Amino acid sequence: MLIARVYEVFPLVCTQCGAEMRIVAFVTETASVTRVLKHIGEPAKAPVLSPARGPPAWDDGFDQTPVFDPAAAAPAPVFEFDQTVTW
Repeated sequence: MLIARVYEVFPLVCTQCGAEMRIVAFVTETASVTRVLKHIGEPAKAPVLSPARGPPAWDDGFDQTPVFDPAAAAPAPVFEFDQTVTW
């Protein structure tokens, strides 16, 4: 059902007559799979994986890391905050 949702076709329904198909076997041996792929004209080997690329370098001189100086004084607050408790 998930394949039908993604590809909008039912994989186990015959495209010619509409009859229900059933799975009779799975081909798992490497030699058999290679022969089948070569027979239908598909490559028998997996494609070569490309190496991962790094992040884009928009501007090499632009550094977004904040400058932190632990010895610097904290900035003064822009508002007054009353911390008195009245209970």
